[in-house]
Amino acid sequence: MSMWNYDPDIMDALKGLIISLAASSGKYVDSCLTMLVGNFTPPSYFLDKLKEPHGLERKHQVLSRVHAALKSIFDLVPLAPMRLLPIVVQRMPTVHNKHERLKLIVVYTENMLKLESSAMGELVRSTLLMAVVDRLIDLDMEIGWDDILHDDFSKGIFEMELEDVEEAADDAEQVGDELPSGSISRKSLSGNLIAELLDSLLVLTFEHLESCEGTGRLIEVFEILLQSFQITVLNAYKSKFAQFVMFYACALDPENCGLRFATMLADVFVSGLYPPLTRMSSVSYLASYLSRARFLSPCFIVSLLKRLVDWCLEYCNIPGGNINPKAHRVFYSGCQAIMYVLCFRMRSIMDVPRLKSQLLLMPLETVLKHNLNPLKVCLPSVVSEFLQQSKAARLFTVSETFIFNDLLESELSRDFGGLERLDMFFPFDPCLLKKSDSFIRPNFIYWSMVKTAYHGDEEDNSDEDVDEDNGDHVMVDGMGRSPDEQDLDLDEFEYSLNKMSITPKNSFSCRLDGELRQPMKMPSRIRPSTSPESL
Repeated sequence: MSMWNYDPDIMDALKGLIISLAASSGKYVDSCLTMLVGNFTPPSYFLDKLKEPHGLERKHQVLSRVHAALKSIFDLVPLAPMRLLPIVVQRMPTVHNKHERLKLIVVYTENMLKLESSAMGELVRSTLLMAVVDRLIDLDMEIGWDDILHDDFSKGIFEMELEDVEEAADDAEQVGDELPSGSISRKSLSGNLIAELLDSLLVLTFEHLESCEGTGRLIEVFEILLQSFQITVLNAYKSKFAQFVMFYACALDPENCGLRFATMLADVFVSGLYPPLTRMSSVSYLASYLSRARFLSPCFIVSLLKRLVDWCLEYCNIPGGNINPKAHRVFYSGCQAIMYVLCFRMRSIMDVPRLKSQLLLMPLETVLKHNLNPLKVCLPSVVSEFLQQSKAARLFTVSETFIFNDLLESELSRDFGGLERLDMFFPFDPCLLKKSDSFIRPNFIYWSMVKTAYHGDEEDNSDEDVDEDNGDHVMVDGMGRSPDEQDLDLDEFEYSLNKMSITPKNSFSCRLDGELRQPMKMPSRIRPSTSPESL
């Protein structure tokens, strides 16, 4: 019997019957739990009514009784939670490309999270949260690159920023033209039911994390998510969206979750206990996270940069090392991570005297000019931007031949990235899922917000409030203002906040040493490989 088909008085009678049956004999417990889990979702005919006030009222009537019945059974049968878990996991609706089926998954996941936050959550929390993350990853993997990219993706780059493509898409719709080849746009996912489902499930998870933070359970929940991330997400092939669960949890508690996440990623990278691909993936996550998280302080970022540089220096001391992208791929991934973070953070670090001194004392030049030659092997677009800023900041002397290199990738970078193209993996690039992005955006640094080291001195200090003693302030807009000041500048930064790529516009030029020069292109999204077999 489905409670969704009956009035409240019959629901109550059915609820009482199920509780009595479960308590009367152990042989009925599984059947009673299965019946209640079956009521997590409405009959198919009722799905469209969930948007209406009457449908929402019926949903509350049913689910409040279902979860009350589960609690009563757990009180009467102590082993019931352990018997419930396999039932909940096994009865999760399967993914079909049908709109009705996808709605069922959202409602079912909502009940799983409600169960996790209930009185019996301590007994079922770990399994339920991991099951939710597994579902997110499964959906993420269902979205292929052909669902995101337009036409010719063999170039492996996106030459326009996302908002430019959105405007181009609007214009194209009006005149009946197509988007430029190789472009990326949120409109690319329009009508993709799997993407819409993943977006809805991420929002549910974000809201659940907010609830956990409000009740003081976030750190406990975060530890489970961190374990699930290491097992599932970290080793998933170029996850596109599921990782933002970790990003948002860190944003809710930067001092605990935010630092814990970055430290774990660094631990995995420097440890020799993990496979090379896991270590490379870990440092890619770390570099992207340190670059994009507005809530991390420059002081903490410098401490992790030092850890990466020290590991790379120790690696350089291995005798007989010469340029070899495949043999030393972990080393090159570490070097690229250092340069990538400094592309975003160099200016904010150099503006704090104590942090500037720490950065200048790091043996960066020794590492980057070693015979392993990471400046030639790492992604040219990252190397060029890094060297351009290093020259302006006088971080160390560089050869002019490296600066203003327009190549976005090379044969050497493809070799160290492998078929997985981890050389082009930037997992916390802007989120293309519209509803999820509204949660991520306030905590996110876009390339258009970054003040690079080669910006003119006339832009100095006007928008900064830096604690020169320790640099422990949180990052906002890639500079040093506090979160409380954010609301004062919404109009001023509205245009910047809409930037969805770290690639500067091709039509924009910056002034350097009195001359107009074209800014360097940065990798603008997680990119597919140019080799068909890796796709």
